[in-house]
Amino acid sequence: MSLNVQLGSIMIRGMVIDMNDQQLLTLAQLQAFVDGTVAVDFQVTGEERYGFIARTILRFGYARLKRRDKGVVLRFLGRVTGYSRQQLTRLVERVCSQAPLLKRYRASRTSFARTFTSADVLLLAHTDTLHGTLSGPATKKLMERAYRVFADARYARLALISVAHLYNLRKRSGYLRRRQVWTKTRPVTIPIGERRAPAPNNRPGYLRLDTVHQGDQDGVKGLYHINAVDCVTQYEGVASCERISEAYLIPVLEELLASFPFVILGFHVDNGSEYINRHVAELLNKLLIEEFTKSRSRHSNDNAQVESKNGAIVRKHLGYSHIPQRFAALVNAFDSEYLNPYVNFHRPCLFAETITDAKGRQRKRYPYKLMMTPYEKLKSLPLAEQFLKPGITFSQLDALASAMSDNEAAERLNKARATLFKTIFNRSKTAA
Repeated sequence: MSLNVQLGSIMIRGMVIDMNDQQLLTLAQLQAFVDGTVAVDFQVTGEERYGFIARTILRFGYARLKRRDKGVVLRFLGRVTGYSRQQLTRLVERVCSQAPLLKRYRASRTSFARTFTSADVLLLAHTDTLHGTLSGPATKKLMERAYRVFADARYARLALISVAHLYNLRKRSGYLRRRQVWTKTRPVTIPIGERRAPAPNNRPGYLRLDTVHQGDQDGVKGLYHINAVDCVTQYEGVASCERISEAYLIPVLEELLASFPFVILGFHVDNGSEYINRHVAELLNKLLIEEFTKSRSRHSNDNAQVESKNGAIVRKHLGYSHIPQRFAALVNAFDSEYLNPYVNFHRPCLFAETITDAKGRQRKRYPYKLMMTPYEKLKSLPLAEQFLKPGITFSQLDALASAMSDNEAAERLNKARATLFKTIFNRSKTAA
């Protein structure tokens, strides 16, 4: 069935419009058109709609019309173009103000490339493999440092990536094919408490300590790790010993405390008997460490700072599997030569910012701008040099920090760890 309707100069043939709108000269004709074609769809497609709108507005002198007559014109335009009333109103205002209907967009002069190539995805996977897939902010900081501090041109685009988009790249197939994923058992949660909290007042030297056991096997104890973390800078030292009795613990603990570049002012531990004893107290007195605090019972987050480092540092790099006690000296050498320098000079950490609201309540935030390595945090403290031990300068520490890039330090750490575990495995197999 063919539909043929003659209205003014507009012929409708089978729902296709043959527009000869030049003969629509009066508002009455427009009204008749609108009233007589309620059930029929009229459309002008593409960029022709803008030209049709402009011609119609000028022909009927839209700006001089009364409100009712303007409504007739708008209904006619809406019927023909398919635009909404709101959009038509905006377009008509542009025509009346002699503004062009087509807005020309151009890229900002300050814009940067936001498209990341497959090479960028593979580079991200390589970085995560080296550093063990850190958090998004920490990984972003590593890539920024790789480009801006160590001048690695491969990170030019990744240095500009947002944290949110970094997580998106980790979901890409290219990343998932390249990235090595290691599964591990869950750490055992040990309740810790605090009887008196350390009061560093933005001064380095107040250490939190904890002991990490390297697994049992057939009823035989493995070696032990001592983990010490500074409250303010997150500067960290890990040491290993065969047992936690005073004969084995005290020499390693003294060596560990001596490795920190700043003066030790406080010593905070949980209620474990390996630390709460006369021998440790005598060592602290010998080292002139005056503040000796311990945790409260049944308060699981009192020593949370060092507990989080147990999982993020010790377990991540040394695992959960049993390591025989006879390899303590070998593991301790790995800690001091490879693990501790990487953690303190090349691994970024988040630092808290305390916000006090109108009611006096304090909340902590962890803004990205405060992410830095423990050594960078130490240097950023006011009058930082006064906290250093005699004979130690920032020039010496700067040389250690810049001796290699973050990625080079991570590669060095991974190779040394692989060699360590291979040695332990071969010697254990031979002994068996």
